[in-house]
Amino acid sequence: MKKRLNSFHIIILSFAGVILLGALLLMLPFASTGAPAPFSDALFTATSAVCVTGLVVRDTGSAWAPFGQAVILLLIQIGGLGVVTVAASFAMAAGRKISLRQRSTMLEAMSAPTLGGILKLAGFIVRGTLLVEGIGAALLLPSMLKTHGLRGIWLAVFHAISAFCNAGFDLLGTADAPFVSLTGFSGDWAVNLVVMALIIVGGLGFLTWDDIRAHGVHLKRYRLQSKIILATSALLIVIPAAVLYGSDFAGQKDGIWLALFQSVTTRTAGFNTADLAAMSGAGRMIMIGLMLIGGSPGSTAGGLKTTTFAVLLLSAVSSLHRRKEVHAFGRRIETDIVRSAAALLMLYLGIACGGAIAISLIEGLPIGTCLFETASAIGTVGLTLGITPALGTVSRVILMAMMFFGRIGGLTLFYAASSAADARIARFPQEKITVG
Repeated sequence: MKKRLNSFHIIILSFAGVILLGALLLMLPFASTGAPAPFSDALFTATSAVCVTGLVVRDTGSAWAPFGQAVILLLIQIGGLGVVTVAASFAMAAGRKISLRQRSTMLEAMSAPTLGGILKLAGFIVRGTLLVEGIGAALLLPSMLKTHGLRGIWLAVFHAISAFCNAGFDLLGTADAPFVSLTGFSGDWAVNLVVMALIIVGGLGFLTWDDIRAHGVHLKRYRLQSKIILATSALLIVIPAAVLYGSDFAGQKDGIWLALFQSVTTRTAGFNTADLAAMSGAGRMIMIGLMLIGGSPGSTAGGLKTTTFAVLLLSAVSSLHRRKEVHAFGRRIETDIVRSAAALLMLYLGIACGGAIAISLIEGLPIGTCLFETASAIGTVGLTLGITPALGTVSRVILMAMMFFGRIGGLTLFYAASSAADARIARFPQEKITVG
């Protein structure tokens, strides 16, 4: 008897299918500026684009021709919105009826709370995305035209979409100076503000947008999830920026901009305006932590998620105060949510550290450098200390698997692999143990 695909299987297979199609397109002769890309390079690039990561083995600006760059941008847009959301939007535009099963898949893909209004939410997401990206491109246009002439039009569009989708791909590298990201704009306040705003808006999550649209400044009416996301995101921008300024950028020209931008971009965006290789060990560890946390549920970002981090922090506070329940904004958080958050933390830490150890042993590289790269991959960030292009096949496969895991989400993969929830009524005897 054939096992029917559930929503989680469909999400995974749809992402894998788009990645494979993108890799095949990137292998075409006119996709590259030189010799056609081998399958390994094309597959890695397509995986990074669909998983909105930004780690690359070829410089995007100099190694890929306009067609290849357009394919990468399309993959970023599909990956940022979600394959299921994009497919459903095209179906609705064509006048096709969306079945209950398809709506259920959309529910899981968008991390929506209920099926009611799911199609309306999908339409709002697509329209809102195009509007924000269009505004971002228009605001980036003056700076890009000033530095790159008419090519600046394409650069403004590409970087606006890449920033909003938290992808981190850039076209500013050359054959002589690849992988430069936005380091040339470190003192340009307009570019810094626009890119940071796009990253933040894209990483907040579509349900948070919906709350902002529906309730404006009346924060009390927001969902608990939106309140936690907004509060946690603000703290994860301001506090790390202050620490990074003290550890790496104090006294430097544009030091405040550098610290603030690195604090924002580290949580899954992947652009950088500073030389990461020159940063202190403390600064790198802060960035590794931020990369693992990532963005928010139902957003263009990946990683452990801000809500997971917040639930774990609130759980720790409750434990220290000997409270039996976890509270936030006058609401109680379910015990199952706390357990899932703890499981995800162990999962992400285990995979990131395990991957770093494996790459370090295979490539003979320092473990700290490898951990930075694996945290960037599983958090779908794209920041790099420059080792990715030189990695061997096995190490690249490890990073690709981690990017896919980080974008799809740990729970989605495990729910797809496991059967229904354990419904056993009988329970084992209880016995206390000591922790701490």
